[in-house]
Amino acid sequence: MGATHTEKERETRKVLLSFAKSIQERDIVTYEHSRRVAIYVQRLAWYLGWSRREARDLGLAALVHDLGKTWITNDILNKSEGLSEEEWNKMKRHPVIGARILIGCDVQPFYVEAVLYHHEAWNGHGYPAGLKGEEIPLSARLLTVADVYDVLTSQRPYKTALSQDAARERLLLDSGTSFDPTILQAFVHLLDTVPNFTLPQYNYISAKKEALPPIPRRLFMTTGS
Repeated sequence: MGATHTEKERETRKVLLSFAKSIQERDIVTYEHSRRVAIYVQRLAWYLGWSRREARDLGLAALVHDLGKTWITNDILNKSEGLSEEEWNKMKRHPVIGARILIGCDVQPFYVEAVLYHHEAWNGHGYPAGLKGEEIPLSARLLTVADVYDVLTSQRPYKTALSQDAARERLLLDSGTSFDPTILQAFVHLLDTVPNFTLPQYNYISAKKEALPPIPRRLFMTTGS
């Protein structure tokens, strides 16, 4: 039984890393965002007392949390201005698309739930299901904070990157609305205590495809200590 379970875990990791590779090939911006989020969320999970194995699994979920965006057309995905209502509604489908892909590959519910619910909000105003508070799986609540932090501190065609301090304040403004207050407080503690917490941005614009960074087979968890 144990051997069978271990084999299933290995197969799942192989599938998830394969999807991460497909994200990298499809859109380096989304991949690099996902890679940073995976590291942030592992640090957060580890700080909150998750085991290394549990934190690693959450990191793997983070690597594919935007898998559904690979099915969003380039004119929407790479648009340099605000999306129309119709375009935004299409974009909001990406958690469901990603979850369906994972379900089709018989991936464990832990990963499916993290992908499906990472845009839910603590006050119930998120999507796709409008879950509220602790109805939202814990994995997704952690992922949401890490995801939004990286979006805030990232340079995109339609926005400038915020500094770590500015992003910190923006997150705190949404404590109890977008984010689980307890989880957000833990994340802010890491921001305040881990030197150089914010990861550097990869210069994807000038990089050649063959020079892209490799998919990490092991995501390293660091606490700055």
